[in-house]
Amino acid sequence: MNDFQYTKWIPDANSHQAKLEELIGMLNYIMIQTNGDVEEAIDWMKFLDNRYGILGDVMNFEEFVKMLEEQGLIEKEKTKFVLTDKGGRRIREDSLKQIFSSLKKGLAGGHDTPFQGEGVERLSETRPYRFGDQPSNINFTATIGNSIRRNGFDMNLTEDDLEVFEVEHSTSCATVMLLDISHSMILYGEDRISPAKQVALALAELIINKYPKDELHLVLFGDDAKRVNIEDLPFVSVGP
Repeated sequence: MNDFQYTKWIPDANSHQAKLEELIGMLNYIMIQTNGDVEEAIDWMKFLDNRYGILGDVMNFEEFVKMLEEQGLIEKEKTKFVLTDKGGRRIREDSLKQIFSSLKKGLAGGHDTPFQGEGVERLSETRPYRFGDQPSNINFTATIGNSIRRNGFDMNLTEDDLEVFEVEHSTSCATVMLLDISHSMILYGEDRISPAKQVALALAELIINKYPKDELHLVLFGDDAKRVNIEDLPFVSVGP
């Protein structure tokens, strides 16, 4: 039996969803500047809506805040809203999208090494099969050709006939991000810390998703240096 779910009809639903994504992205950018303070970021969004009508006809402001809570991006803690783990991930995702949205197609990349060995990237070179090679890397064309040269068309395959593709060995890496939180990052009233945090958030999201086996660490430095969790990055502020 088919199940059907009915929702409120919204004209041009794709445009509606795109507007919501844009609003969430705007809130997340503001939260980078408020050091993860949800209440202050919401106040700024309300100010912008009152002055410029950024919500338009999508929803009213109370509905917008309720939607953020329903999506698990923020939650009520005692008397104020705070950022959830999901909300922190969303800030990293939006930072990555914003920074890399202008990139054009280029060469493929990865943590490649000059060594051949166990990996997932096939090379064009082949070699005789060795015990422990993955069956999925067998070059069947070359293998059958070896058998034909040895036995004609009897197709009596032996282990000596097997030929496999070489694969490029990939390795894991450890990355340490250093973020300057000294007062020079806000010297003369210029905000340098927010762009730096946005780049760090984007880089963290890129590494976490593209290279999940890598180690990633964050070190803050000013008068001294200390290591903090990646999840704490949205809340980082300038300090001693």
